[in-house]
Amino acid sequence: MNAPEPIKTSHVMNTYGRLPITLARGEGVWLWDEQGRKYLDGLAGIAVNGLGHAHPKLVAALTDQIGKLIHTSNIYGVRGQEDLADAICARSGMEEVFFCSSGAEANENAIKLARFYGYKQGKDFIKTVVMENAWHGRTIATLAATDSPKARKGFEPMQDECFVRVPHNNLAAIIEVAETNPEINSVMLEVLQGEGGINLASVEYLQGLRKLCDERGWLLILDEVQCGVGRTGTWFGYQHAGIEPDAITLAKGLGSGVPIGALAVRGSAAKLIGPGNFGTTFGGNPLAMRAGTCTLQTLEEDGLLQHAVVIGDHIRAGFRAALEGVAGVTDIRGQGLMIGIELDRPCGVIVTRALEAGFLINVTRDKVVRLLPPLIMTTAEADLLVAGVAPIIKNFLLE
Repeated sequence: MNAPEPIKTSHVMNTYGRLPITLARGEGVWLWDEQGRKYLDGLAGIAVNGLGHAHPKLVAALTDQIGKLIHTSNIYGVRGQEDLADAICARSGMEEVFFCSSGAEANENAIKLARFYGYKQGKDFIKTVVMENAWHGRTIATLAATDSPKARKGFEPMQDECFVRVPHNNLAAIIEVAETNPEINSVMLEVLQGEGGINLASVEYLQGLRKLCDERGWLLILDEVQCGVGRTGTWFGYQHAGIEPDAITLAKGLGSGVPIGALAVRGSAAKLIGPGNFGTTFGGNPLAMRAGTCTLQTLEEDGLLQHAVVIGDHIRAGFRAALEGVAGVTDIRGQGLMIGIELDRPCGVIVTRALEAGFLINVTRDKVVRLLPPLIMTTAEADLLVAGVAPIIKNFLLE
């Protein structure tokens, strides 16, 4: 494949180091750019397009909805909100859902929920425990909860006084900071860190965290924006540990490409919020609700949760075999179709080389090749991904 030409961005704000292609159409796990070049999608819009591209069930549902109603306002009833909230709660064990338009907005409202929970308890100030290498968004509050010096730089002062940061997957560290921070009333974390480098919380850690929160009356808030909606092989990542959090945040894969976000709550986090506490213009609109409902139904009807386990295991095994004995590969890890290949050096150039070879992948935390393929990927397509990307990694490490 010939190297693509650089993109001309005209009046678009320079917020991304964009790769030099413009994608024009997609089908299944395949994408084509404006010049007709074909790419295997190993990223799914960063864990968004779980159903791939132009899925016939989704296309039919959205086409039907667009012909009826796209947006009204949350000052009226939206039947689709009831349908999708019921579907989410049936699969998650949650009791109430607030719909918004993005993961950052969902997490922002989760932080507001923790503060309101403290307010209802008569507390003047509360803190939330968050993790090293966490990513929760780019709003001012979620950026303070996020552990990315690069993303935070230039936007100080952060609301750092509202958060206590500890190592991920370390229960003892949370117990330790609790002794000197009586203002703590909540813990917020990703079960499987995506931007942080595909770092999985252990079952024992999550179970211990649930117990600790119960003992102290804290809220357990789980950010499922990237790892939720079937990507790890269960509806939600925490279900591998057999626990129930007090709140979860969703976005990305929930709408299969249509902007959507959700905060779902249960137990002591339910029945807290009333009219005027939360609000959104676009959140919960009929189009997004139809996309979410169709996504959950299709994942279930097509058996894509178990499929994510099988294909994810197949891909990791393929990379382990292809990269066995290659110096510089420090780990190959993940769960379901969240896959990380960690190297011993910065490897951003691999993304461009993969692009030139017809593969869409990503590098996060400088050294982790991140793969988030559509959940519909077949074994044959998974083999193409491994066969195409493994030699690029290997050749990079041999330079």
